[in-house]
Amino acid sequence: MAKPRIKLKRMTLKGFKSFGEKQTLEFKDETLLIGANGSGKSNIISFFNMLNYMNETEFNSYVEQQGGANIILYYSAKKTQFIEFEIEFETGNKSKLENITYLAKVSYKLPDNLFIAKPIYIIEQDGKVNTLDINKLPVDEAEKSSLRKDFSDVAKNIDMLIHNWRVFQFSDTSKESRIRQAGYIMDNKGLKSEGGNLAAFLYSIKQKEPQYYDRIVNQIRAIFPQFGDFELQPLRLNENMIMLNWYETNSDYLFGPHQLSDGTLRFIALTTLLLQPEETRPSVIFIDEPELGLHPAAITALAGMVHTISPYCQVFLATQSAQLLNHFKPDSIKVVERDRQKKYSVIKQLSEKELRVWLKKYTLAELWDKNVLGGRP
Repeated sequence: MAKPRIKLKRMTLKGFKSFGEKQTLEFKDETLLIGANGSGKSNIISFFNMLNYMNETEFNSYVEQQGGANIILYYSAKKTQFIEFEIEFETGNKSKLENITYLAKVSYKLPDNLFIAKPIYIIEQDGKVNTLDINKLPVDEAEKSSLRKDFSDVAKNIDMLIHNWRVFQFSDTSKESRIRQAGYIMDNKGLKSEGGNLAAFLYSIKQKEPQYYDRIVNQIRAIFPQFGDFELQPLRLNENMIMLNWYETNSDYLFGPHQLSDGTLRFIALTTLLLQPEETRPSVIFIDEPELGLHPAAITALAGMVHTISPYCQVFLATQSAQLLNHFKPDSIKVVERDRQKKYSVIKQLSEKELRVWLKKYTLAELWDKNVLGGRP
């Protein structure tokens, strides 16, 4: 049985990229986001990436990478001056905190930047609701000191979760991509968002947790039968570097990462991400377009790995794969659509109860193709 942990429960968002009006997103242990190109799916992934940068005090770097504040705000600062969000967490521990809600505002500032307003925490504990607003501390010094301690304890819990969640997209498998190149062997604390340190990370798992390494290799073999094993060793000419070399089954011919297809390389990265040891596993895993280049059998295996780890780590997928939908329950699926008249993204929750009659005859993939679920162009 999974031990109690802080989990994402619900989020509301307004003013970020295509989300011009407040939208609500409910989270399960497994959450799938579907929608057409340009609907706003990737913007939600981008929002959680932004929160990670905010937590790491690298927010200015995120704004610069995005191209400035006007790119991040809904229809630029001329129309939108700030981003508002509210994230509700559940702790799973009824003897202490029951729920924590984190509210904050990110506001525009000249010439083209953003700043973070101090957050508010709403705490549900033993049936009582308390609000910690660092902007409205009491005058009394003793009470102020106590509130600061409460604020610090709550913020520490939230910061820990956000610090440990990660956004991944393994779309870049070009010849020049980091994942196909030699990398620094000590860059192995956690898998990078684009998989650029995959060889070093696998090498570390093999040395420290060989049972997890074997599980990863066996899963790869199930989809890529000719795969034998990796040759994970420091390069002879530079022992500080390592490359994702590999052997075929019953062969001593050494292949390099450049001899893996795009789909196979992405599946290796996904398998490593989802089957890695608990010690290095993120608190929440966000993956954008995990189905890119995958064979149908690999998509089925991907869904199976998500089911395996979701009791221990929430998994959030933004996808356009109809096949992937068939492996999940309707209550785990959210549909993102673009309101063409109001020109903003909207989020719709599927309901298994409402789809019960349809599901007697059709799969979720077929219902999406028929536009019963929405999320089509």
